[in-house]
Amino acid sequence: MELVMTIHVRLSKNIYKVNGDKMNICMLPFTGTAEGMYFNGMVIGEGVDTQKIYPDGKIELSARYMLEGEDFKGNRCSVFVENNGESLEKCIPLIVTDSADLQFLSEAELISNVIPTEIGVDVRIYKL
Repeated sequence: MELVMTIHVRLSKNIYKVNGDKMNICMLPFTGTAEGMYFNGMVIGEGVDTQKIYPDGKIELSARYMLEGEDFKGNRCSVFVENNGESLEKCIPLIVTDSADLQFLSEAELISNVIPTEIGVDVRIYKL
């Protein structure tokens, strides 16, 4: 596996919750920065991590955010990330970008893990 990028997520103090009959929803807004050998940049505005928590303990995680920065050739670009999973140890990211030099990330088989930090989490995205 090759580490593609690490997103350093800083969680907002705001947490939005709905406790429903069939599941509970928790939405966590965040900001952050991204660094790696192919791309460096920052979260545009706020991203959001949405957690669905079911009565049987099952959890579905989905984070969506847009990054703006530079690709490895120094060109300005944007990167959209959608990261879905059922545990912090294994999520599946989708990457969409307007950088011609990063298009391979849109087609690559990717995996990520989420590591808690003092101010949020680090999301490490790997190419298989």
